[in-house]
Amino acid sequence: MTDKIPVTVLTGYLGAGKTTLLNRILTEQHGRRYAVIVNEFGEIGIDNDLVVGADEEIFEMNNGCICCTVRGDLIRIIEGLLKRRGKFDAIIVETTGVADPAPVAQTFFVDQDVKAAARLDAVVTLADAKFLAQRLADAPEAKNQIAFADVIVLNKTDLVTREELAEVEGRIRAINPYATLHHAVKAQVPIEAVLERNAFDLDRILEIEPRFLEAEDHDHHDHDHGQHEHGHDHECGPDCGHDHHEHDDHHAHAHHDDHGHGLKHYHDEEMGSVSILHEGELDPNVFVPWLNEFVQREGADILRCKGIVAFTNEPKRFVFQGVHMILDGDLQRDWRPDEKRSARLVFIGRKLKEETIRECFEKDVLRRM
Repeated sequence: MTDKIPVTVLTGYLGAGKTTLLNRILTEQHGRRYAVIVNEFGEIGIDNDLVVGADEEIFEMNNGCICCTVRGDLIRIIEGLLKRRGKFDAIIVETTGVADPAPVAQTFFVDQDVKAAARLDAVVTLADAKFLAQRLADAPEAKNQIAFADVIVLNKTDLVTREELAEVEGRIRAINPYATLHHAVKAQVPIEAVLERNAFDLDRILEIEPRFLEAEDHDHHDHDHGQHEHGHDHECGPDCGHDHHEHDDHHAHAHHDDHGHGLKHYHDEEMGSVSILHEGELDPNVFVPWLNEFVQREGADILRCKGIVAFTNEPKRFVFQGVHMILDGDLQRDWRPDEKRSARLVFIGRKLKEETIRECFEKDVLRRM
């Protein structure tokens, strides 16, 4: 797992600041060499003085990074890059401003050669603090990009008031409570905060939120970056008697972040997330077929899913992630002695029926073990 090249998919609506961030990656002396795949070289306006040999599809930058244009097929470009394997440390794929990140992310699951050599590290979404609320209302792609993200850079925060910032953050959290969130001005976010995050491994979420998937009435902070993260839906069994939808609509209590203002809770009617925590091990012969079948059936509405699962008689943690109907999972590091062997699953998507998912998991996995 560790020797696979990490790939970051960089997405975000037009004007959110992707170009600014990419120019920094391609010019700053950060000591890492990135291969950056951009959709159209002309569009992103990288300073031509930086480019060596501009008649090729692959350009070498003055800080050792490589820049490629996707005029052809993404897989062909990546396979070309993999032949130069020793020349870069990681790959970044930039999607066009209105693009759905799904097909790009899926590339790293479907092609065997690419899958063997590279792994999806994180989907990073740049969001414009001033215009995001409007985009979420009028552009389904903007909502997809937030729902897809492992890391969100909320850019141009200098153009909004603290109240507007709290509002836009609340709207982001209603769609995707699990992404790491960074505030930025002119895309000035530490490079290491967005690249090579190993973000699909839920360990990253546990770093910022040790009580991940537990009670909701607590404040949590990302000590590394001073960013605010907050709790998620409380865990109930399928027969808990709560009306979950009513509960969601009354997410009224505010959480307080490091700046001292409350973060409102919003409920997004269309997009949301469901998390399941099972204390204990699962039988792989029951769980894996269930997950495959469930994702095939509901995959059109599931944008992302991810999880860490303890299997019976298996010392290693099974880690999986999925994009729509395409899943990828493998055994990673051993469970540490101080870790509780458990199963943690997260689904992010459209109109997910929380109670149905829980009942399905209870009936088709837990009761069959």
